[in-house]
Amino acid sequence: MVESRSTSQIIAGKWERQYGYESFMPGPINLDWTAEDSALLSLLSEADQKIGELKAYGALVPDVDFFILMYAAKEATESSRIEGTKTEITEAMMQKQDIDPEQRNDWEEVQNYISAMRYAIENLANLPLSGRLLRQTHRVLLQGVRGEHKLPGEFRSSQNWIGGATLRDAVFIPPHPTRCWI
Repeated sequence: MVESRSTSQIIAGKWERQYGYESFMPGPINLDWTAEDSALLSLLSEADQKIGELKAYGALVPDVDFFILMYAAKEATESSRIEGTKTEITEAMMQKQDIDPEQRNDWEEVQNYISAMRYAIENLANLPLSGRLLRQTHRVLLQGVRGEHKLPGEFRSSQNWIGGATLRDAVFIPPHPTRCWI
């Protein structure tokens, strides 16, 4: 049985001391929770209403697949910036031959991101959200691009970070690989 908690009792995570740095260890997300704050309940109600409106608009979209492609392209261009990729959404929608040869590596990484998202969405019909699906999607993401030799389809075994040249000056450090539970 899962214990129910109020939103004020839920903790996003904590910083853990590692080997000369601190990494962020997220808290569990599979908790039942109850909202007691009237302002939060109001926001949840408003969000629910907006989801209903979005569903109604979705019924009016003539080509839902194109709409999803545009969303995937936007997400791919924004998320790829973490890795230093500079492809814009307008470029993401272009054909390879129309991309400046000096920008093709970035463009290909964004295309892989889009392909990986499509792959994951399509396979959720047959597979649960699981380590297996994540690894298979990761393999699609790294196929034929700069990271193709960085263990595609495998979980990391060494510490990584975002921003900064070293762990000591990193902007964010995720959990140590030995602390990941997938």
